[in-house]
Amino acid sequence: MPKFTLFIVSDSVGETAGLVTKAAASQFRHDLETVSIKRFSYIEDDSQLEEITFLAKQQQALVVFTLVKSSMRHQLQLLCGELEVKCVDLMGPLIEEMANQIGQEPFEEPGLVRQLDDHYFKKIEAIEFAVKYDDGRDTRGVLEADIVLIGVSRTSKTPLSQFLANKGYKVANVPLVPEVDPPAELFSIDPSKCFGLYISVNQLNSIRKARLETLGLKDDANYAKIARIQQEIEYFNEITTRIGCEVIDVTNRAVEETANMILKWIAQGKAN
Repeated sequence: MPKFTLFIVSDSVGETAGLVTKAAASQFRHDLETVSIKRFSYIEDDSQLEEITFLAKQQQALVVFTLVKSSMRHQLQLLCGELEVKCVDLMGPLIEEMANQIGQEPFEEPGLVRQLDDHYFKKIEAIEFAVKYDDGRDTRGVLEADIVLIGVSRTSKTPLSQFLANKGYKVANVPLVPEVDPPAELFSIDPSKCFGLYISVNQLNSIRKARLETLGLKDDANYAKIARIQQEIEYFNEITTRIGCEVIDVTNRAVEETANMILKWIAQGKAN
């Protein structure tokens, strides 16, 4: 079979057009031997389009393009028409139809889908990080985290970590227990990324009693006693003072609200 040449033209990497053309080429016998695919990425101006069209004419290539800017699409179609070069617009018709259906003009910014993918993978990485460094399992995470949460048991450290991870932040959380020395890493990190979660004694008492009942245990265990909780809160205050971190009162506060407070503080810190 004769050699068939495809030119892929894109204002970004050209992955979309590459996948589509390869899928199409796979429908023909011995596609790897008979189809030559050449990619032209990050095309930004008309002079580049002119050069590509001229080469396509010389090599009798089919031009397949994914250009998000309507002006670039129209220019390439015009050039191909003048030189009698066959071309296929993979993205233009879809963008135009979606614009009509949605009633909005497209951004016409190359590479946006890649930015979305990067954000997605960053979020997945952050979620995995939060799971790995949950509840002080590995204190090395304190040094790598974007946000560190500390607090006594049942102060919503884990759900808050997961909520923030879904925003793309790497979060480690560490429980504070009077009988256990806090990890040394807490005192070596920037205090501005550490947040102590305070809760009132009475609410924590109610939460811990409910937790014990859920586990089928008596609610008069030391874990839920007022005296024990007060001891833990005093220890919490001591540690947060030593670190010099922000303390948030999570009493009767939703996880989402606490998260928004933390993100606001972080944003202010970056602005300063």
